[in-house]
Amino acid sequence: SMAPMKKKILIIEDEKPMARALKLKLEHAGFEAKAVFNGEDGVEVLQKETYALILLDLVMPKMEGFKVLEILNEKKIKTPVIVVSNLSQEDDEKRAKALGAKKFFIKSNTPIATIVEWVVQFLQ
Repeated sequence: SMAPMKKKILIIEDEKPMARALKLKLEHAGFEAKAVFNGEDGVEVLQKETYALILLDLVMPKMEGFKVLEILNEKKIKTPVIVVSNLSQEDDEKRAKALGAKKFFIKSNTPIATIVEWVVQFLQ
């Protein structure tokens, strides 16, 4: 019989070591993960492929994460978004959540394992 389809996760993160670590840990947890390194590429991918979840950084070249959230709303792309950012102001979290982010993790306070655990729970 066919193996069940793995849930696909898109990582939009310009810090390549962080993006790679997230990708590896998510794959290890049984997901299919793809990493792109700026918001523009992320939006492009999301218009072609369907994902179960997006992990989004906010401060990035070419297109910041807030803009990505705005475009997803405009294009009615309903994929849940988890923000993983160095921005730690309450206003940033409020703004991201107002734009539809389901969860806001601050990188410096959050081990990758914690993020992956949250994703596993969320996508069960």
